[in-house]
Amino acid sequence: MMAQYLEIKGRYADALLFYRMGDFYEMFFDDAEAAAAALDIALTKRGQHLGQDIPMCGVPVHSAEGYLLTLIRKGFRVAIAEQMEDPAEAKKRGSKSVVARDVVRLVTPGTLTEESLLEARRHNFLAAWSEVRDEAALTWVDISTGEFRVVPCPLSRLAPELARLAPREVVVSEAKEADLAGIVYDSGAAMTPLSRGSFDSTGAEKRLCDLYDVATLDAFGAFDRAETSAMGAIVEYLDLTQRGKLPLLRPPVKEAPGGSVQIDAATRRNLEITQALSGGRDGSLIAAIDRTVTAGGARLLERRLSAPSRNLEEIHARLEAVRYFVSEARLAECLRADLRKTPDMDRALSRLALDRGGPRDLTAIRAGLAEAGRMAGRLSDECPDRIARAAADLLGFDDLVAFLNDALVAEPPLLVRDGGFIAAGHNAELDEARQLRDEGRGVIAKMQADYAAQTGIQSLKIKHNNVLGYFIETTVTHAEKMLSAPLNETFIHRQTTANQVRFTTVPLSEMETKILNAGNLALEIEKRLYDGLKAMILDASALISLAARALAEIDLTAALADLARGEDWCEPQVDESRAFEIEGGRHPVVERALKRSGEPFIANDCALTEGDTPAIWLLTGPNMAGKSTFLRQNALIALLAQAGSFVPARRAHIGLVSQLFSRVGAADDLARGRSTFMVEMVETAAILNQADDRALVILDEIGRGTATYDGLSIAWATLEHLHDVNRARALFATHYHEMTALSQKLDGVDNATVAVKEWEGEVIFLHEVRKGAADRSYGVQVARLAGLPTAVVERAKVVLDALEKGEREGGTRKHTLIDDLPLFSAAPVTPPRPAKGPSEVEERLTSLHPDEMTPLEALAALYDLKSMIGD
Repeated sequence: MMAQYLEIKGRYADALLFYRMGDFYEMFFDDAEAAAAALDIALTKRGQHLGQDIPMCGVPVHSAEGYLLTLIRKGFRVAIAEQMEDPAEAKKRGSKSVVARDVVRLVTPGTLTEESLLEARRHNFLAAWSEVRDEAALTWVDISTGEFRVVPCPLSRLAPELARLAPREVVVSEAKEADLAGIVYDSGAAMTPLSRGSFDSTGAEKRLCDLYDVATLDAFGAFDRAETSAMGAIVEYLDLTQRGKLPLLRPPVKEAPGGSVQIDAATRRNLEITQALSGGRDGSLIAAIDRTVTAGGARLLERRLSAPSRNLEEIHARLEAVRYFVSEARLAECLRADLRKTPDMDRALSRLALDRGGPRDLTAIRAGLAEAGRMAGRLSDECPDRIARAAADLLGFDDLVAFLNDALVAEPPLLVRDGGFIAAGHNAELDEARQLRDEGRGVIAKMQADYAAQTGIQSLKIKHNNVLGYFIETTVTHAEKMLSAPLNETFIHRQTTANQVRFTTVPLSEMETKILNAGNLALEIEKRLYDGLKAMILDASALISLAARALAEIDLTAALADLARGEDWCEPQVDESRAFEIEGGRHPVVERALKRSGEPFIANDCALTEGDTPAIWLLTGPNMAGKSTFLRQNALIALLAQAGSFVPARRAHIGLVSQLFSRVGAADDLARGRSTFMVEMVETAAILNQADDRALVILDEIGRGTATYDGLSIAWATLEHLHDVNRARALFATHYHEMTALSQKLDGVDNATVAVKEWEGEVIFLHEVRKGAADRSYGVQVARLAGLPTAVVERAKVVLDALEKGEREGGTRKHTLIDDLPLFSAAPVTPPRPAKGPSEVEERLTSLHPDEMTPLEALAALYDLKSMIGD
């Protein structure tokens, strides 16, 4: 056995080997030690190898999926070796023969299909990148849904594309492994190198043609060599990991480069589009706006937010569909009620195609198609073209649904081996087997009554024992009759005892065999019928996939309409102009959080264009006043509009945005040796080197990570470059108040500030953005609000006053800051002593009750208090 284990392990050296032994998957040697530590299970030993104990651990087969999920999340790959024959068959070859085993599947992050291993509302992409001479391409699949796409992708675009897709695993040529490691690592994906031969474009084309059973790929589109290479490599990897059982992949779709808004990884992270900075979904844009009721709709929403369209026709069609459901609220609610009963047909299809499905996947298809037909009936000819096309894709499944209704029970078991999922009356042979299995005694009793009537012997009995099986028993007196003609032609003598004679018949022997095998026969018939139903569904898989996509489209459109109605969002005007005019704009995530606490969100306007002149708002104001919120909300409004959604504003006019850049917040990257300032500069450089005149740029506090004059210089030059070279629409927040003078020098720059109000030394944040410039940052007041010790705050005020006084007086003295203040020679402010309790005057005041005093008593009390504190 150990020789077999080592032989299989040698073929999958880079994976943990789950070696099936009865009801357990067992691991040995280094695999056992690694798995025991990762899964927190017991490490034991089994026998010896080369004189050393063999470490061993195992997990039960019935609960293996949970352990698989843990291992995959911790970065392991798992090869699953199953028993390929019955142990009884192995024993026929000899008592010491080993049961044949082989790997049936290689489980990796990008090839998961089990419901328990996947997030229902998110894609699980496997990607591959290939470069052939001066061409390069990125392809990706989700084998759990059949999604298969490819896009031209030079190396410079690989990082943004991976940030958009967030794949779990990326396949690369081993020749490019070193060059791509950093990019793939930054995307959060696992990287899997394949041989150069896997990326050969000629072999790749043949693999793809074999997969789709076509002579040429021309029917799917024109693919260059790099695209064909990448697609072929991903198919080969799937063939390797699925051990020949290829998933049900839709025909590949080629995406046009530049079809969506360019958003780099830093911008996605800063804007928290699909993931919050904390790492989870809570607090992200998608978590705040997701009102879809199906898994397919949720996945479509994530795709739309990750890749807002730049195609005006597509944007307008999406907005028209949302507008229709906004106006037809009752229809939308009825559809949403239907959608809540719709299972995830895409993933059910995938499991069936990979032989990992079960009866519940059959009923999921049945339920989904039945709901699809009902929904199509609700949609009239008056709905927009986009919805009408979706409705048309929901039709044509009546015969299939009727057949599945006839064939399947309402609530089937999870596994085929459990049986009981085929409905009674669907198959006569199965009904007979079940009757024999469940009603064997009744069948025998009926035969007994028939034989008693045939012989006229009412005392005749059919009995059973372990030696003879079923037999007919009668007395010796009656036996003579059965041994005589013509009954002796039917009844065959078996045994004579002292008082009884036993017989059998050919029908009774046959019935005995049927009864004994009825349970296994019923299950075998159900398995055969399951295979037939599965084949019937897979034959219609292309149309079922279209229906699943149509359901996702309707779900997302109705969800966006529900969001628009519920949150008072407006339909944006999106056109070819350079406009960016927002009235009453709001941040959807912040507004949602404030609603929970019962606080209102202060809406603000933003107008970045005047005619054809590029416009930049230079935004000043104190910390905590809402500058970052204002920056982000305008970026998110643009993103939502081009994703095809209504937006959180009273009115929005947005000229098509080609690129979205955001440099908000600060973080270091210690793993790559980058300080906070270096990260800031790298991200700023990427913006200045890429932004075109249709970009929307959001910049916050450029230059703050270095010395004051260095930072001011960098921020100043950055703003000039955006204005003169990039000519982009931009919001530029800064604490360098000196930069407000640029509005007089640069025509396209305007000053804006977040308003505050001072009252008795306190600062009150109004969260209102107004035209004009701030002259202070109120940092000391914010520090006090943050809880800095009083002594520190008071000392900071002294230093600030001295600095501001020195700046006003100017001068040419070459003294240091220490000399000017002097900070370290001056006596620090004495912190106030903590109060020791109420004073005598306070105690006297507490004892007074003005409502119960006469004017004379009140005057006397006032004189007493005055005397207590002195004249």
